[in-house]
Amino acid sequence: MPVSEKEVRHVAKLARLALSEEEIAKMVPELNNILGWVEQLGEVSTDGVEPLTAVIENRLRLRDDVVNDGDVRDDILKNAPDAQHGFFAVPKVIE
Repeated sequence: MPVSEKEVRHVAKLARLALSEEEIAKMVPELNNILGWVEQLGEVSTDGVEPLTAVIENRLRLRDDVVNDGDVRDDILKNAPDAQHGFFAVPKVIE
């Protein structure tokens, strides 16, 4: 499915690219080459091939998902303007 200069102009307009006539003429064969490669890839038989996200096995190093309080209460309360009994103290707003 080769592209024409008209289609390249249309895509450039959609992408808001200001291309000169020389750039358009240069881009047509480049896009046709790319589309040719894509057509070749479509001809490859992938029957029986498991989908994968990487060609090498890659495992993420994750910490254990353990619920805890972080044991940083005192460090957090050091920055509070007013802390009382291990909590943030806020002024009374309703009389």
